[in-house]
Amino acid sequence: MSIAGLSVLNGAHALHDRNAPILQVERLSVRYNGDFALQDVSFVLNQGERVAVVGPNGAGKSTLFKAIAGVLSPTSGQVTVAGHCPGRHICIAYVPQRSQVDWSFPVTVADVVMMGRVGRIGLLRRPGRRDVELVRQYLDLVGLSELAGRQIGELSGGQQQRMFIARALAQEATLMLMDEPFTGLDVPSQEHLFRIMDELRRREVTVMVATHDLNMAADRFDRVLLLKGRLLGIGRPDDVLTTVQLRAAYGGQLRLIQTQEGMMALGDTCCEGDGHDHIR
Repeated sequence: MSIAGLSVLNGAHALHDRNAPILQVERLSVRYNGDFALQDVSFVLNQGERVAVVGPNGAGKSTLFKAIAGVLSPTSGQVTVAGHCPGRHICIAYVPQRSQVDWSFPVTVADVVMMGRVGRIGLLRRPGRRDVELVRQYLDLVGLSELAGRQIGELSGGQQQRMFIARALAQEATLMLMDEPFTGLDVPSQEHLFRIMDELRRREVTVMVATHDLNMAADRFDRVLLLKGRLLGIGRPDDVLTTVQLRAAYGGQLRLIQTQEGMMALGDTCCEGDGHDHIR
């Protein structure tokens, strides 16, 4: 079920296999109108990791997230979350790009966070005292308690992202997929999000973040996944974000210039960000 672009999970759900990785993608391919958006992508993530997914526009980042979340069926290959296919998991929190959400929809911040409880309590049951208390706790954790009654369109971009994180916490998610959460945010808002992500790490939540900011990917994430339809590399930032790999990903869209701060990438990323990224 979807409300204003916000997915709401309901029904029976898969139990976790404690011996399986939190996420395993095996030879995943997805076609659109006969063309591959993703082809033969394989990787494994462990619990509590923070992974940046980078690549040029059209590289398949959003497609990858949708396939992992179970809202898009693979053409071939498979995705398993804690040993099971993603479709029946309530532990996956997918935060879409803000442009995909209807911010005029008449729901409050607290309503959206309570959506995270639907998979636990059922779509037709009223929230109990514990559910209400959890929503209150998580709104407080992300600093939105005073805005609980606001309509979601009245929030700033950073507040909207914090609301989504509170919803994921209420959902008791163990895998969070965030599609371009930092786009359009000022530095203080970005830092606030990272402080909350540090709390997610303490809770052993695995976080995947799609971003165009290569400097942020290099500095703030455990591993980087470089994508251009195919998987070009996954590993430590210094091992993946090399000149050779970046040229393979961005081609003519990227110019690399050595500066005192490190390698600066000048990329043509259309309207997303300022097109300037740094690689150290």
